[in-house]
Amino acid sequence: MQYLSRALEQKFLRMANFFKVLLVTGARQVGKTTMLKHLAEGTDRTYVTMDRQDLRALAQRDPDLFFQAYKPPILIDEIQKAPELLEAIKLRADASESLGMFWLTGSQQFSMMQRVQETLAGRVGILHLYPLSEQEKVGQIDLSTPDFSFVAAKKNAEQRKVLRAPEAFKNIWRGGMPSVQDMDDEIREEYFSSYTETYLLRDAMEAGGIKDTEKFLRFLRACAAVAGSQVNYATLAEAADISQPTAKTWMHVLSGMGIIYLLPPFANNELKRLSKTPKLYFCDTGLCAYLSYWLTPETLMAGAASGRYYENYVIMELVKRYASSKGRANFCYYRDRRKQEIDLIIESNGQLHPLEIKKSASPDIKEVKKFDLMKSETLQRGTGGIVCLAEEPIPISATDSILPHWAL
Repeated sequence: MQYLSRALEQKFLRMANFFKVLLVTGARQVGKTTMLKHLAEGTDRTYVTMDRQDLRALAQRDPDLFFQAYKPPILIDEIQKAPELLEAIKLRADASESLGMFWLTGSQQFSMMQRVQETLAGRVGILHLYPLSEQEKVGQIDLSTPDFSFVAAKKNAEQRKVLRAPEAFKNIWRGGMPSVQDMDDEIREEYFSSYTETYLLRDAMEAGGIKDTEKFLRFLRACAAVAGSQVNYATLAEAADISQPTAKTWMHVLSGMGIIYLLPPFANNELKRLSKTPKLYFCDTGLCAYLSYWLTPETLMAGAASGRYYENYVIMELVKRYASSKGRANFCYYRDRRKQEIDLIIESNGQLHPLEIKKSASPDIKEVKKFDLMKSETLQRGTGGIVCLAEEPIPISATDSILPHWAL
């Protein structure tokens, strides 16, 4: 399979010039190891994986002996399986002025992240890799910070291919796992079946102490069924025949494994009547479609859940863009007790960018009136609009536009 360049590569290399230790987190099979091996080509960097039982046992038993056998510069895969190495890495990082000597990957887990941040504080740069974005799939990587103005969208639209609904839903249904991209539909089904059994259930047992894998799989499928909705622990618990506290714990595990993305609600001291419940999305829409038994892109596009899948897709594409760009952003959604909702608000560089997401080629421009709900905010209102399946950007007002998702 041909290597697909990742948008995160440049950010990783920049950080390697400032940190002694680099950690790339993300779900299994999203391409962490492949990317770092690619960046290490032509160098003397050693590769070891903690998935190997013999190496893991050595690392856990005698970290000093491990580093006598495997000297930096080194790439250590799945570091969360041998956290005993972290203290030894700290000592070696402190004893050397060399930068970027330790490259680590980890299938992110909260306990592992907490230990990394405590042990390697000030020494480690942490990046998160998501499944392939649409730009990465076609080799048109844009490292700039997203711009939601009409002028920027129009410029992008002139340089990119129009992505209509059938093509968009093929991308949504296939998802962004690198291994899936060249597979036929039958093998794709087998891949996700193996992925669920081999990685998700096994890692859930190891990382989360989950013993009832049958109920955990039912919980995972229940999450897929409500992707794009506010989290309702009572409903999820009932579907999996577990308690609500257990449902919250399992959601925590899935989020830590990089499977689920929880979009927090907008929070403001001036507005007390806002929802406090996050919305649930899947980091990979292909896995979500598999778990919900959508067997073809066509049935998914025609199904009742198609709008929520499109919303999931757009939000995760933007999350991926910001993960690799120089700009930083906070993502949230707005919903008050009157059920008035703004699908996505991106806080970046002191501005709030409100976005409605509609699976439509000609959305109702009245949707932007909801953005008036933010007028009381202290942060400056930035550009925004309606992200949709339109074939070209169209201005609505001085700040808002109809924004085709492929032109962002």
